[in-house]
Parts: sequence; C-alpha cells; structure tokens
Amino acid sequence: MTGTGTLRVGLVGYGLAGSVFHAPLIAATEGLALDTVVTSNPARQEQARTRFPDVRCAASPDELWERAGELDLIVIASPNKTHVPLATAALKAGLPVVVDKPVAGTAAEARALAALAEERGLLLSVFQNRRWDNDFLTLRSLVERGELGNVQRFESRFERWRPRLKGGWRESGAPEEFGGLLYDLGSHVVDQALVLFGPAVRVYAESDVRRPGAEADDDTFIAVTHANGVRSHLYVSATAAQLGPRFRALGSRAGYVKYGLDPQEAALREGKRPAEGWGTEPESLWGRLGAGESPLTGGGTPVPTLPGDYPAYYAGIAAALRDGTAPPVTAHEAAAALDVLEAARRSAREGVTVTL
Repeated sequence: MTGTGTLRVGLVGYGLAGSVFHAPLIAATEGLALDTVVTSNPARQEQARTRFPDVRCAASPDELWERAGELDLIVIASPNKTHVPLATAALKAGLPVVVDKPVAGTAAEARALAALAEERGLLLSVFQNRRWDNDFLTLRSLVERGELGNVQRFESRFERWRPRLKGGWRESGAPEEFGGLLYDLGSHVVDQALVLFGPAVRVYAESDVRRPGAEADDDTFIAVTHANGVRSHLYVSATAAQLGPRFRALGSRAGYVKYGLDPQEAALREGKRPAEGWGTEPESLWGRLGAGESPLTGGGTPVPTLPGDYPAYYAGIAAALRDGTAPPVTAHEAAAALDVLEAARRSAREGVTVTL
C-alpha cells in the first residue's frame, strides 16, 4: 500500500488493551485515523465516542469485513482466544492486521497466520509494545555499544503485588483462554530476551497458582539458554510482596541494574496522550552501571534512561503500509517467542528441561 492519504483503522475490542493502549496510540500517529471501534458493550461504545468524537462504533467484527474496502488496517485487541479466528477473517477479507500479544496460543498457529498473510501479500504484525519501554531501550543500547562486555546472565522481572483476584478471562484456567501470566507478562519478557540475545535452545520453567481461588498461573519463572550462551532468568508474578529489579544484566566488563517500570502504561491509563517529554522518568529512577559495587548503596554510575517510545510502533506500522517495508514486529518473531512459552508450559507441567 502506497500513497499519502490517511490510513483508516478498525479496532476490534475496547477493553483494557483496546482503550488504554491501541486507541490512543493509533489516534496519536500521523497518517493513521481511528475509524471504527468494535464492541458490543454500550458503555464502552459511549466511552469510545466520548474520547474520539469522530469514531464509528460497530457491534460485530463482521461489520468491518463488509466494509473492507473502506479500511486500511485492522487491529485486534480482543481476548486471546479470538486472535486467530479474527486475524484469519481479516486477512481473508484483504485487510492488513495488527494483533495484540500473544498472537496465538501456539507457534504453529502463529506461523499459519504468517503464511496466510504472505500468501495474500498483506501485513501481519504483533503488538509487542514493551520493545519500546524506556528501560529496555536503555539496556539494548548498552548491550549494543559493548558497555557490559560479553553478557553472561540476564535477569528480567515483571512483578506485581495483587493478592486479590480481579476476575475476567486473563485469570481463567480454561485452556482455550490462554490466561495466566505465562502468556500475558511472559509474552513480554520472553520477547525482550530474544530481541536482546537471540534464539533460545533450552527452556526450563516453574509455574505456580498461588492465590486462593486462582485458576491460572500467577507466579512463574522461566530460564532460557540462548544459542550464544547467554542465560536469561525471567520472572513474572502477581504475588511479589517485595519487587526485585526490573533488569539485572551481568557481563564480563560491567553490570546494569534498573528498578521501576516504564511510565507509559500509567500515563495512558490516566488518559494522557503522547506529547513532548513522553516516556521520560526522573533521575532518581535511572539504572546504574558498574562492577563490584551495589547500586543500592550508590555504587556504579547512573545511566540516563532513554525516553520510552510506544508511539514508534504505530509509526512503524504506518511506514510499513505505505512503503512495503517490514513491520516493527513480525509474526515469525512472535512465533519464536511462542516456541519458548510452549516449552515453558511443558517444562513446568512435566518438570523437565525442554530442548528447542
């Protein structure tokens, strides 16, 4: 797709993902216009119209397929179990697609979707927004510049303290829902590790259901051995009464330790839109780089955290649609992460290390 006109976007789903992440970022991207929001919930329809006065609302995705010629992109931000059937329908209707993570429940399904998109000559991308977290951008820059030397061990934690269940499909134990933290936050930490250190060759995992009444995993650990020898230790939890460092990367020359979460999600939840100063954090939250010293006692050198940049994802999507370039995240990359998640699920279930 080429040209200079505005690209019209249909958004399927207006829950947390659709309303907090996708809709505001689409609306803030030059060259994209949020045309239609699909939700059968009247209150959510009203919320969408209030925040985006020009948006149309539809009760069913079928209304988008019937108007395929009026749209340039479909974004799927509905529950996990609907991702594959909706993406398939959109592609068969001739529409490029962005799917929220995880794109599918299995790597095989993700690769089948990728094959369908390639057969139709259509864009298919997966919304892995945390590649544009401020801390991840900073760590990636340090690694690429060789500031750590040869990285030997990488620790990544996405931990929360949520002792009470919130309910909803994300906490469901039904297999078809792909609920639980392994597929939710795990999709992020695994993707980040693969971007930083390349393909995985072995996976070991421990996955537990800790909270009373919980059905799906809420405290999971994944150990990944990469082909280049780096070991990634990845933690996702809703039961962490004390939060560990978000990142701890240890190399032959130095280590980098960073606490705290990227501020963009919190800003989006508050209804803020990307503007000057977006994604920045105070100096007090900067990570530290050093060797043989504890950052908790002021050791190491503070490293200015690069600004987070979620808007870069949809800017990349707009460029890919116009110029035919690769999208910022491909379905094949998402499938590689699903290989790890599937291996982790098997490892935790059977108590074995899985070789990929």
